[in-house]
Amino acid sequence: MSDHRIIDLRVHCVHIPAQAVHSHGSGDVGGINAALCELTTDNGLTGWGEASPWPVFTGTLEAAAAALHVHLRPHVVGQDPCQVEPTMTQADRVLVGHPEAKAALESALLDLTGQITGLPIAELVGGRHRGEIPLSFSVANPDFGADLEDIARLWGDGVRLFKLKTGFADHAFDLMRLEHLRNTYGEAIRLRIDYNQGLLAYDAIRHIRDLEAFRPDFVEQPVRMHEREALAQITRAVDVPIMADEAVFNVHQALQGAGDRIANIFSLKTAKSGGIRRCIEIAAIARAAGIDVYGGCMFETSIAHMAGAHLMAAIPDLTLGCEFYMSTYYAQADIAQSPFPVRNGHVQVPKTPGLGIAPDPDMLGRYRTQLLKDT
Repeated sequence: MSDHRIIDLRVHCVHIPAQAVHSHGSGDVGGINAALCELTTDNGLTGWGEASPWPVFTGTLEAAAAALHVHLRPHVVGQDPCQVEPTMTQADRVLVGHPEAKAALESALLDLTGQITGLPIAELVGGRHRGEIPLSFSVANPDFGADLEDIARLWGDGVRLFKLKTGFADHAFDLMRLEHLRNTYGEAIRLRIDYNQGLLAYDAIRHIRDLEAFRPDFVEQPVRMHEREALAQITRAVDVPIMADEAVFNVHQALQGAGDRIANIFSLKTAKSGGIRRCIEIAAIARAAGIDVYGGCMFETSIAHMAGAHLMAAIPDLTLGCEFYMSTYYAQADIAQSPFPVRNGHVQVPKTPGLGIAPDPDMLGRYRTQLLKDT
Protein backbone atom coordinates (compact mmCIF):
# COMPACT_ATOMS: atom_id res chain seq x y z
CA MET A 1 0.00 0.00 0.00
CA SER A 2 1.06 3.59 -0.60
CA ASP A 3 -0.29 6.97 0.43
CA HIS A 4 -0.78 7.98 -3.22
CA ARG A 5 -4.15 8.04 -4.94
CA ILE A 6 -5.00 8.38 -8.63
CA ILE A 7 -7.01 11.54 -9.20
CA ASP A 8 -7.35 11.55 -13.00
CA LEU A 9 -7.14 9.45 -16.15
CA ARG A 10 -6.86 11.19 -19.50
CA VAL A 11 -6.65 9.65 -22.98
CA HIS A 12 -4.63 11.32 -25.74
CA CYS A 13 -5.37 9.96 -29.22
CA VAL A 14 -2.46 10.58 -31.58
CA HIS A 15 -1.71 10.06 -35.26
CA ILE A 16 1.91 10.08 -36.43
CA PRO A 17 2.50 9.60 -40.17
CA ALA A 18 5.06 7.05 -41.31
CA GLN A 19 8.14 7.71 -43.39
CA ALA A 20 6.87 5.09 -45.86
CA VAL A 21 3.92 2.71 -46.19
CA HIS A 22 4.63 -0.79 -44.89
CA SER A 23 2.84 -3.72 -46.50
CA HIS A 24 1.87 -6.96 -44.78
CA GLY A 25 -0.01 -10.12 -45.60
CA SER A 26 -2.97 -8.62 -43.74
CA GLY A 27 -2.86 -5.08 -45.12
CA ASP A 28 -0.94 -1.82 -45.54
CA VAL A 29 -0.10 0.67 -42.77
CA GLY A 30 0.99 4.27 -43.26
CA GLY A 31 1.26 5.60 -39.72
CA ILE A 32 0.81 5.13 -35.99
CA ASN A 33 -2.61 5.56 -34.40
CA ALA A 34 -2.45 5.21 -30.62
CA ALA A 35 -4.29 6.13 -27.44
CA LEU A 36 -1.94 7.30 -24.68
CA CYS A 37 -3.17 6.76 -21.13
CA GLU A 38 -2.11 9.46 -18.65
CA LEU A 39 -2.62 8.83 -14.93
CA THR A 40 -1.98 11.53 -12.33
CA THR A 41 -1.82 11.22 -8.55
CA ASP A 42 -2.67 13.50 -5.69
CA ASN A 43 1.06 13.86 -5.00
CA GLY A 44 1.76 15.24 -8.45
CA LEU A 45 3.14 12.17 -10.23
CA THR A 46 2.25 11.22 -13.81
CA GLY A 47 2.32 7.73 -15.32
CA TRP A 48 2.05 6.84 -19.00
CA GLY A 49 0.92 3.88 -21.07
CA GLU A 50 -0.08 3.29 -24.67
CA ALA A 51 -2.83 1.40 -26.47
CA SER A 52 -1.67 0.77 -30.03
CA PRO A 53 -4.37 -1.24 -31.81
CA TRP A 54 -4.46 -2.39 -35.42
CA PRO A 55 -8.00 -2.98 -36.74
CA VAL A 56 -7.09 -6.24 -38.52
CA PHE A 57 -5.28 -7.56 -35.44
CA THR A 58 -6.42 -6.42 -31.97
CA GLY A 59 -9.10 -3.76 -32.50
CA THR A 60 -9.66 -0.10 -33.26
CA LEU A 61 -8.32 3.13 -31.79
CA GLU A 62 -11.85 4.31 -31.04
CA ALA A 63 -12.62 1.16 -29.05
CA ALA A 64 -9.36 1.35 -27.09
CA ALA A 65 -9.91 5.01 -26.23
CA ALA A 66 -13.51 4.36 -25.11
CA ALA A 67 -12.41 1.34 -23.07
CA LEU A 68 -10.03 3.54 -21.09
CA HIS A 69 -12.19 6.65 -20.83
CA VAL A 70 -15.67 5.18 -20.39
CA HIS A 71 -15.30 1.71 -18.93
CA LEU A 72 -12.02 1.59 -16.99
CA ARG A 73 -11.71 5.15 -15.71
CA PRO A 74 -14.43 4.80 -12.99
CA HIS A 75 -12.59 1.80 -11.53
CA VAL A 76 -9.17 3.48 -11.55
CA VAL A 77 -9.68 6.98 -10.19
CA GLY A 78 -9.35 6.95 -6.42
CA GLN A 79 -7.23 3.80 -6.34
CA ASP A 80 -3.71 3.29 -4.99
CA PRO A 81 -1.47 3.13 -8.10
CA CYS A 82 0.78 0.54 -6.44
CA GLN A 83 -2.07 -1.99 -6.30
CA VAL A 84 -1.45 -3.02 -9.89
CA GLU A 85 -2.76 -6.60 -9.81
CA PRO A 86 -6.02 -5.79 -7.96
CA THR A 87 -6.71 -2.92 -10.35
CA MET A 88 -6.01 -5.04 -13.43
CA THR A 89 -8.08 -7.92 -12.04
CA GLN A 90 -10.96 -5.50 -11.69
CA ALA A 91 -10.35 -4.29 -15.26
CA ASP A 92 -10.78 -7.86 -16.49
CA ARG A 93 -14.00 -8.21 -14.49
CA VAL A 94 -15.67 -5.10 -15.86
CA LEU A 95 -14.44 -5.25 -19.47
CA VAL A 96 -14.01 -8.26 -21.71
CA GLY A 97 -11.20 -8.15 -24.28
CA HIS A 98 -9.56 -4.83 -25.21
CA PRO A 99 -6.05 -6.06 -24.34
CA GLU A 100 -4.37 -2.99 -25.81
CA ALA A 101 -6.31 -0.66 -23.49
CA LYS A 102 -5.46 -2.86 -20.51
CA ALA A 103 -1.81 -2.85 -21.53
CA ALA A 104 -1.86 0.95 -21.54
CA LEU A 105 -3.47 1.07 -18.10
CA GLU A 106 -1.02 -1.46 -16.66
CA SER A 107 1.96 0.47 -18.07
CA ALA A 108 0.75 3.72 -16.51
CA LEU A 109 0.20 1.99 -13.14
CA LEU A 110 3.65 0.40 -13.24
CA ASP A 111 5.16 3.73 -14.26
CA LEU A 112 3.67 5.36 -11.17
CA THR A 113 4.63 2.44 -8.92
CA GLY A 114 8.21 2.64 -10.17
CA GLN A 115 8.38 6.36 -9.50
CA ILE A 116 7.01 5.83 -5.98
CA THR A 117 9.39 2.98 -5.16
CA GLY A 118 12.41 4.24 -7.11
CA LEU A 119 12.54 1.08 -9.27
CA PRO A 120 12.43 0.63 -13.06
CA ILE A 121 9.50 -1.43 -14.34
CA ALA A 122 11.79 -4.35 -15.27
CA GLU A 123 12.75 -4.69 -11.61
CA LEU A 124 9.14 -4.38 -10.47
CA VAL A 125 8.11 -7.37 -12.60
CA GLY A 126 10.91 -9.72 -11.65
CA GLY A 127 14.33 -8.23 -12.34
CA ARG A 128 16.65 -7.24 -15.14
CA HIS A 129 18.33 -10.03 -17.11
CA ARG A 130 19.87 -7.68 -19.68
CA GLY A 131 20.46 -3.99 -20.22
CA GLU A 132 20.21 -4.01 -24.01
CA ILE A 133 18.26 -5.97 -26.62
CA PRO A 134 19.21 -6.55 -30.28
CA LEU A 135 16.89 -4.58 -32.57
CA SER A 136 15.12 -6.02 -35.62
CA PHE A 137 13.77 -3.89 -38.48
CA SER A 138 10.85 -4.98 -40.66
CA VAL A 139 11.50 -4.85 -44.42
CA ALA A 140 8.01 -4.05 -45.68
CA ASN A 141 8.13 -1.34 -48.32
CA PRO A 142 6.57 -2.43 -51.64
CA ASP A 143 9.40 -0.42 -53.22
CA PHE A 144 12.33 -2.75 -52.52
CA GLY A 145 14.80 -0.15 -53.78
CA ALA A 146 13.70 2.19 -51.01
CA ASP A 147 13.98 -0.66 -48.52
CA LEU A 148 17.55 -1.33 -49.64
CA GLU A 149 18.45 2.28 -48.88
CA ASP A 150 16.91 1.95 -45.41
CA ILE A 151 18.69 -1.35 -44.77
CA ALA A 152 22.05 0.19 -45.72
CA ARG A 153 21.42 3.10 -43.35
CA LEU A 154 20.40 0.80 -40.50
CA TRP A 155 23.38 -1.46 -41.22
CA GLY A 156 25.57 1.58 -40.63
CA ASP A 157 23.79 2.07 -37.31
CA GLY A 158 24.68 -1.47 -36.23
CA VAL A 159 21.35 -3.22 -36.95
CA ARG A 160 21.86 -6.83 -38.04
CA LEU A 161 18.36 -8.30 -37.67
CA PHE A 162 15.92 -7.82 -40.57
CA LYS A 163 12.44 -9.32 -40.84
CA LEU A 164 10.91 -9.44 -44.31
CA LYS A 165 7.15 -8.98 -44.51
CA THR A 166 5.98 -11.47 -47.10
CA GLY A 167 2.76 -12.55 -48.75
CA PHE A 168 1.62 -9.09 -49.90
CA ALA A 169 3.19 -9.63 -53.35
CA ASP A 170 3.97 -12.80 -55.26
CA HIS A 171 6.30 -15.57 -54.14
CA ALA A 172 8.96 -14.63 -56.67
CA PHE A 173 9.22 -11.14 -55.14
CA ASP A 174 9.78 -12.66 -51.70
CA LEU A 175 12.48 -15.02 -52.98
CA MET A 176 14.20 -12.21 -54.89
CA ARG A 177 14.46 -10.03 -51.78
CA LEU A 178 15.83 -12.85 -49.65
CA GLU A 179 18.39 -13.81 -52.26
CA HIS A 180 19.51 -10.20 -52.72
CA LEU A 181 19.99 -9.60 -49.00
CA ARG A 182 21.79 -12.89 -48.38
CA ASN A 183 24.12 -12.29 -51.34
CA THR A 184 24.79 -8.67 -50.34
CA TYR A 185 25.38 -9.09 -46.60
CA GLY A 186 26.37 -12.76 -46.40
CA GLU A 187 26.11 -14.58 -43.10
CA ALA A 188 26.44 -11.35 -41.10
CA ILE A 189 22.76 -10.55 -41.68
CA ARG A 190 20.12 -12.42 -39.69
CA LEU A 191 16.97 -12.79 -41.77
CA ARG A 192 13.46 -13.46 -40.52
CA ILE A 193 10.17 -13.84 -42.43
CA ASP A 194 6.65 -12.78 -41.45
CA TYR A 195 3.58 -13.67 -43.52
CA ASN A 196 1.06 -11.97 -41.20
CA GLN A 197 -1.41 -14.80 -41.95
CA GLY A 198 -0.88 -14.29 -45.68
CA LEU A 199 -0.55 -17.90 -46.90
CA LEU A 200 -3.24 -20.39 -47.76
CA ALA A 201 -2.92 -23.40 -45.48
CA TYR A 202 -2.70 -25.93 -48.32
CA ASP A 203 0.11 -23.95 -49.98
CA ALA A 204 2.16 -22.94 -46.93
CA ILE A 205 4.59 -25.85 -46.67
CA ARG A 206 5.66 -25.55 -50.30
CA HIS A 207 6.30 -21.81 -49.94
CA ILE A 208 8.21 -22.14 -46.68
CA ARG A 209 10.45 -24.91 -48.00
CA ASP A 210 11.50 -22.57 -50.81
CA LEU A 211 12.62 -20.03 -48.20
CA GLU A 212 14.74 -22.43 -46.17
CA ALA A 213 17.69 -22.10 -48.58
CA PHE A 214 18.20 -18.55 -47.27
CA ARG A 215 18.58 -19.78 -43.67
CA PRO A 216 16.03 -17.56 -41.90
CA ASP A 217 15.87 -17.55 -38.09
CA PHE A 218 12.12 -18.17 -38.25
CA VAL A 219 8.94 -17.86 -40.30
CA GLU A 220 6.18 -16.00 -38.47
CA GLN A 221 2.44 -16.76 -38.60
CA PRO A 222 2.14 -18.14 -42.15
CA VAL A 223 -1.60 -18.96 -41.89
CA ARG A 224 -4.74 -17.47 -40.35
CA MET A 225 -4.90 -17.16 -36.60
CA HIS A 226 -7.71 -19.72 -36.23
CA GLU A 227 -5.94 -22.32 -38.37
CA ARG A 228 -4.08 -23.68 -35.36
CA GLU A 229 -4.08 -27.32 -36.46
CA ALA A 230 -2.62 -26.31 -39.82
CA LEU A 231 0.02 -24.22 -38.02
CA ALA A 232 0.99 -27.26 -35.95
CA GLN A 233 1.25 -29.43 -39.06
CA ILE A 234 3.43 -26.83 -40.78
CA THR A 235 5.68 -26.65 -37.70
CA ARG A 236 6.19 -30.40 -37.82
CA ALA A 237 6.75 -30.49 -41.60
CA VAL A 238 9.42 -27.82 -42.15
CA ASP A 239 12.96 -27.37 -40.85
CA VAL A 240 12.88 -23.62 -40.20
CA PRO A 241 11.39 -22.63 -36.81
CA ILE A 242 7.79 -21.36 -36.97
CA MET A 243 6.64 -18.46 -34.80
CA ALA A 244 3.06 -17.96 -33.63
CA ASP A 245 1.88 -14.37 -33.30
CA GLU A 246 -1.81 -13.88 -34.06
CA ALA A 247 -2.46 -17.47 -32.92
CA VAL A 248 -1.35 -16.73 -29.33
CA PHE A 249 -2.98 -13.72 -27.68
CA ASN A 250 -3.40 -14.85 -24.08
CA VAL A 251 -2.31 -17.39 -21.47
CA HIS A 252 -5.13 -19.78 -22.40
CA GLN A 253 -4.07 -19.87 -26.06
CA ALA A 254 -0.42 -20.16 -24.99
CA LEU A 255 -1.20 -23.16 -22.79
CA GLN A 256 -3.21 -24.87 -25.55
CA GLY A 257 -0.64 -23.90 -28.17
CA ALA A 258 2.20 -25.34 -26.11
CA GLY A 259 0.29 -28.57 -25.61
CA ASP A 260 -0.50 -28.86 -29.31
CA ARG A 261 2.99 -27.69 -30.29
CA ILE A 262 1.62 -25.22 -32.81
CA ALA A 263 4.94 -23.38 -33.09
CA ASN A 264 8.59 -23.28 -32.00
CA ILE A 265 8.42 -19.62 -30.94
CA PHE A 266 5.78 -17.31 -29.42
CA SER A 267 5.80 -13.59 -30.22
CA LEU A 268 5.21 -11.52 -27.08
CA LYS A 269 3.31 -8.25 -27.46
CA THR A 270 1.95 -6.26 -24.55
CA ALA A 271 -0.85 -4.85 -26.71
CA LYS A 272 -2.29 -8.22 -27.72
CA SER A 273 -1.95 -9.89 -24.30
CA GLY A 274 -3.05 -7.13 -21.94
CA GLY A 275 0.26 -5.95 -20.58
CA ILE A 276 3.73 -6.87 -19.36
CA ARG A 277 2.66 -9.20 -16.57
CA ARG A 278 0.42 -11.32 -18.80
CA CYS A 279 3.27 -11.60 -21.33
CA ILE A 280 5.55 -12.86 -18.57
CA GLU A 281 2.96 -15.55 -17.82
CA ILE A 282 2.92 -16.55 -21.51
CA ALA A 283 6.72 -16.62 -21.52
CA ALA A 284 6.70 -18.94 -18.49
CA ILE A 285 4.37 -21.36 -20.30
CA ALA A 286 6.63 -21.21 -23.36
CA ARG A 287 9.74 -21.85 -21.26
CA ALA A 288 8.17 -24.88 -19.60
CA ALA A 289 7.35 -26.30 -23.04
CA GLY A 290 10.75 -25.57 -24.59
CA ILE A 291 9.32 -22.84 -26.83
CA ASP A 292 11.35 -19.67 -27.50
CA VAL A 293 9.94 -16.13 -27.28
CA TYR A 294 10.48 -12.93 -29.25
CA GLY A 295 9.87 -9.24 -28.63
CA GLY A 296 7.19 -8.26 -31.11
CA CYS A 297 5.45 -4.92 -31.46
CA MET A 298 2.44 -3.23 -32.93
CA PHE A 299 2.50 0.16 -34.70
CA GLU A 300 3.64 1.99 -31.58
CA THR A 301 5.21 5.17 -30.31
CA SER A 302 8.19 5.07 -27.96
CA ILE A 303 5.83 4.89 -24.95
CA ALA A 304 4.67 1.36 -25.80
CA HIS A 305 8.13 0.47 -27.08
CA MET A 306 9.59 1.22 -23.66
CA ALA A 307 7.04 -0.97 -21.91
CA GLY A 308 8.10 -3.72 -24.31
CA ALA A 309 11.76 -3.09 -23.55
CA HIS A 310 11.15 -3.55 -19.81
CA LEU A 311 9.29 -6.77 -20.59
CA MET A 312 12.15 -8.11 -22.72
CA ALA A 313 14.68 -7.16 -20.06
CA ALA A 314 12.75 -9.27 -17.54
CA ILE A 315 12.53 -12.41 -19.73
CA PRO A 316 15.23 -14.91 -18.61
CA ASP A 317 16.06 -16.59 -21.91
CA LEU A 318 15.46 -14.10 -24.73
CA THR A 319 17.71 -14.92 -27.72
CA LEU A 320 15.90 -13.53 -30.77
CA GLY A 321 15.81 -9.81 -29.98
CA CYS A 322 12.95 -7.31 -30.42
CA GLU A 323 11.41 -5.12 -33.10
CA PHE A 324 10.94 -1.83 -31.26
CA TYR A 325 12.04 0.22 -34.28
CA MET A 326 8.93 2.27 -35.06
CA SER A 327 9.75 5.54 -33.30
CA THR A 328 13.35 5.51 -34.58
CA TYR A 329 13.07 4.21 -38.15
CA TYR A 330 9.37 4.19 -39.17
CA ALA A 331 7.48 7.18 -37.76
CA GLN A 332 8.06 10.70 -39.00
CA ALA A 333 8.62 11.81 -35.41
CA ASP A 334 9.28 10.46 -31.92
CA ILE A 335 6.92 12.18 -29.50
CA ALA A 336 9.02 11.45 -26.41
CA GLN A 337 10.90 14.06 -24.37
CA SER A 338 14.13 12.29 -25.31
CA PRO A 339 14.64 9.91 -28.26
CA PHE A 340 13.86 6.24 -27.78
CA PRO A 341 17.22 4.78 -26.76
CA VAL A 342 18.78 2.79 -29.60
CA ARG A 343 22.56 2.47 -29.77
CA ASN A 344 24.69 0.32 -32.09
CA GLY A 345 21.68 -1.72 -33.19
CA HIS A 346 20.46 -2.41 -29.65
CA VAL A 347 17.60 -1.01 -27.56
CA GLN A 348 18.93 0.32 -24.26
CA VAL A 349 16.76 -0.49 -21.22
CA PRO A 350 16.59 2.49 -18.83
CA LYS A 351 17.57 2.23 -15.17
CA THR A 352 15.52 5.23 -14.10
CA PRO A 353 12.40 4.73 -11.94
CA GLY A 354 9.19 3.68 -13.65
CA LEU A 355 8.80 3.56 -17.42
CA GLY A 356 11.75 5.86 -18.06
CA ILE A 357 10.10 7.83 -20.85
CA ALA A 358 7.25 10.35 -21.27
CA PRO A 359 5.74 12.36 -24.13
CA ASP A 360 7.04 15.82 -24.89
CA PRO A 361 4.07 18.20 -24.30
CA ASP A 362 4.68 20.16 -27.49
CA MET A 363 5.01 17.01 -29.63
CA LEU A 364 1.96 15.51 -27.99
CA GLY A 365 -0.03 18.63 -28.82
CA ARG A 366 1.19 18.57 -32.42
CA TYR A 367 0.14 15.00 -33.13
CA ARG A 368 -2.89 14.70 -30.87
CA THR A 369 -6.20 14.23 -32.66
CA GLN A 370 -8.46 13.95 -29.60
CA LEU A 371 -8.26 14.39 -25.84
CA LEU A 372 -10.67 12.48 -23.59
CA LYS A 373 -10.86 13.75 -20.03
CA ASP A 374 -13.25 14.21 -17.14
CA THR A 375 -15.73 16.96 -17.84
